[in-house]
Amino acid sequence: MKLVFATNNTNKIKEVQALVPKHIELLSLADIGCTEDIPETAPTLSGNAKQKANYVKEKYGYDCFADDTGLEIEALQGAPGVYSARYAGASKDPDANMNKVLHELGDTPNRNAQFKTVIALILDGNTHVFTGICKGTITTARQGIEGFGYDPIFTPEGYSKTFAELTLSKKNEISHRGKAVALCIDFLTR
Repeated sequence: MKLVFATNNTNKIKEVQALVPKHIELLSLADIGCTEDIPETAPTLSGNAKQKANYVKEKYGYDCFADDTGLEIEALQGAPGVYSARYAGASKDPDANMNKVLHELGDTPNRNAQFKTVIALILDGNTHVFTGICKGTITTARQGIEGFGYDPIFTPEGYSKTFAELTLSKKNEISHRGKAVALCIDFLTR
């Protein structure tokens, strides 16, 4: 089975590739010649995931899946949420995004947060949606060098290390994206 993962984010591809069974050939947008920026204009993570998957299916004809992920921080009323990638501006600079979060939280004692990933899978003309959530807290400073995005400031529940301090296999085991991908794979292998 060939399936397109509708992303240009090489870090996401690396994470998901490690989870996909060998009988599923994962193709990136580059593999199918899609070089344009796919619009993400929906007001929800689910809407953005569906928008990206539909774009690839309509323009390129491949069965595919797309995800959208947001960091939802309790003390910031769920922000940055759907705007996580561009929280500090259109440049999608992860350092600027983390700086903005840490600045806005300041010394707020409530640092509860969750990562949420929504995957939209288009298969045989039908759309299926899978959601994964990982609860945790926001640190007061960056810790670790692994991962990407907000990983250096997010400590998952039950752990004393940030995502950026965990191995890829451990992160995949407990992360929002890992959970959503596992649900998607379970559906594909039934």
